[in-house]
Amino acid sequence: MGHADPVRTDVRVTVALTTDPLDVAAAHDVVLHPQAGGIGIFTGVVRNHHAGASVDHLVYEAWEERAEADMAAAARAIAAAHPGARAVHAVHRLGRLEVGEVAVVCAVSAPHRDEAIAAASALIDRIKSTVPIWKRETLTDGTVRWPASDEPC
Repeated sequence: MGHADPVRTDVRVTVALTTDPLDVAAAHDVVLHPQAGGIGIFTGVVRNHHAGASVDHLVYEAWEERAEADMAAAARAIAAAHPGARAVHAVHRLGRLEVGEVAVVCAVSAPHRDEAIAAASALIDRIKSTVPIWKRETLTDGTVRWPASDEPC
């Protein structure tokens, strides 16, 4: 029988999917906590190249009925793995994104910076490996491709 991560009731967990532009400062504010002296934030931004090709834009799609619940499960798992975590937040944008736009923000607050940064890094890794969100790239030459989920992005 599998082992379930313990559920923490002392940590605030928030997640969202949206088609609206993401606000990194708002994510920072969501995880502010009086017991936390550090906030780790990972921001994923659309870049102009991938795997040797020039990228024009990306389109993110999700299995929305499942993705938000899986994001919440990922955030709860990170909270369980990082006992110092006080607040865990993730938001992922869907739809068309241009080069330079923010695609995902993961933020975690904890009493100390090392744990906050480690938890934010672990959160994006877990989201990328478990949440059904896919990226379609349109290259500058018009080629459209779907990078494999295990490709470095």
